Amino acid sequence: MKLTKGRLVIMAALLLILATITGLVAVTLVQAADFREENIQKVWLNGVYSADGSDWQETLPEKMTNVRFHRATIRGRLSQEIVPGQKLVVVSNNVWYELYAEAYGGTNRRADDVSRLKDTPGSAVRFFESDDLNGEITLELSYPYTPFSNRDLSDLLNLYVSDDNGMFSLIIRHKLLLLTIAVTIGFFGLLAFPIAGVVLGGINIRYLAFSLLSVVTGVHLVFKILYPYLPLWIDDPVLCMSLGEATVHIFCISVLVFLKVSFRDPIHNRIGNVVLAGYSAVVIMIFLFSLTGFRDLYACKPISHLTFTVGAVALGICMFREIKTNRDAVHTLCTLVPITAAMVFDALNAYLGFVNLSLLEWGTALALLYQIVTLVIDLRKQYKETLRYQEMQRELYESRVAIMVSQIQPHFLYNSLTSIAMMCSIDPETAQEATITFADYLRGNMDSLKQKTPVPFERELEHLKKYLYIEKLRFGDDLNIAYDIQATDFVLPQLSIQPLVENAVKHGVGMKREGGTVTIATRETADAFEIIISDDGVGFDAEAVKDDGRSHIGMDNVRRRLREMCGGEVVITSTVGKGTTATVILPKEHNRTSAQTDSQITEVNHAHTLR
Repeated sequence: MKLTKGRLVIMAALLLILATITGLVAVTLVQAADFREENIQKVWLNGVYSADGSDWQETLPEKMTNVRFHRATIRGRLSQEIVPGQKLVVVSNNVWYELYAEAYGGTNRRADDVSRLKDTPGSAVRFFESDDLNGEITLELSYPYTPFSNRDLSDLLNLYVSDDNGMFSLIIRHKLLLLTIAVTIGFFGLLAFPIAGVVLGGINIRYLAFSLLSVVTGVHLVFKILYPYLPLWIDDPVLCMSLGEATVHIFCISVLVFLKVSFRDPIHNRIGNVVLAGYSAVVIMIFLFSLTGFRDLYACKPISHLTFTVGAVALGICMFREIKTNRDAVHTLCTLVPITAAMVFDALNAYLGFVNLSLLEWGTALALLYQIVTLVIDLRKQYKETLRYQEMQRELYESRVAIMVSQIQPHFLYNSLTSIAMMCSIDPETAQEATITFADYLRGNMDSLKQKTPVPFERELEHLKKYLYIEKLRFGDDLNIAYDIQATDFVLPQLSIQPLVENAVKHGVGMKREGGTVTIATRETADAFEIIISDDGVGFDAEAVKDDGRSHIGMDNVRRRLREMCGGEVVITSTVGKGTTATVILPKEHNRTSAQTDSQITEVNHAHTLR
């Protein structure tokens, strides 16, 4: 692929993008370090708790409790007093709570909500301000979902002591780096990988599919990171929860799409269609449940997680079976394994509670890193191929010159001009016609320098007739030409037949005292076109020619060009004293009547035989 100025600009833009991202991360770290933690502190209740009517137990630092529950009551005092100018901030996700402190009370319940999802807690951020909050506090919690789907209380509810801007300081200090990573992932998908496809010379389906996956992943991670804090901007708890869950489903669909488009086996492709359609149907059903108020999106997480896990494992097995036949299978698996494994771990961890950790961000970052590494490798390979292409272009030009020169050898020029000069005094009209024909012949050879593709046979035949007309002037009645043209609807490399005819004239009929006839015939068979050049000249011993120690550059060049450009071959038979027949066979499966555009690389291969 030629390295044009436009592609150089794009590659420079990629480097600039990487430098910008690096600078953005550095600035983010510096800015985050400037925010003080004093304006917001995480707090908890030091006291006792009871879950689902169990005995009272002491609360745990920070978490307060790690017991799964439907209902829980926590009593105690805040771990840090609220000073003037500060408020108690309660960040809740998918749990109802009621807070009591002497004469003060607060809740996230929506008394005026009459929608179908009025029983859905959603996500909420509430600010409470009262001197009573420094005393005894009672916190009543109600979790409306199965207790099997949360790890500990910190997943559902967190308490902070903060001023008016404390929550934004918390996001900047503790979430900004993760947000930068998420935006970077989406940015690479939106710009870097499509641009890389252009640099690499066209649309690469693997990079295009991963671009879509990267964009969706970036959006999903942004919502996942900001999920507890969305109510700061969106004053609708149910909508905040629904947006977070919707991005999970869209992300899962993009993962399945990425797997599906990478298949090459028709059976695996059909399995991919079934899995994708099945998961999409489940997602549509879940959204219908939410719209009708039957069950909200968060309540349907077990169904979607199970469906995705089964589908991803099935497609992963299919992809693993394609490793030997699909060169993109390894890249797809290396990209999907960390993402899918992280999602499966997070899903199981959400239900079983192994550890309070999410791996999706790290799995996605690992997949992105792999894609960046492969992109760099591809760009490096592209650079080497560009250098090789430029070298091939130079060799191609040299080979065309060599082909043209090989057809206009000095003795042929001398003999042709001598014949025309003799005709000037004997037959001026014939001399004039011969001069024009010779000029057309030379022009045709010069035009071959510009020809990159096979040409129609009729065009090659017209050029060949000019050559034979000039040779006929020289040999006179000793050279007879016969044509038996039965097929013309095919193409062949330019100047590929003349060397065979020239051999028939010079080494066949020309070596015979009484002269002879050169016959040019074509015919069409069921699966090929054939060009037969035969003469009744002196013939030769094929075995002796093979062992004569000569290079036979011209014939080697003809064979290579026919094979590389048209899939053809040359078969030569000869009998001493009877003549020689050269048959060019051009398979129909490699032959079209229109000039090909993809021969410039293969045409250069014969340059090595001309040196």
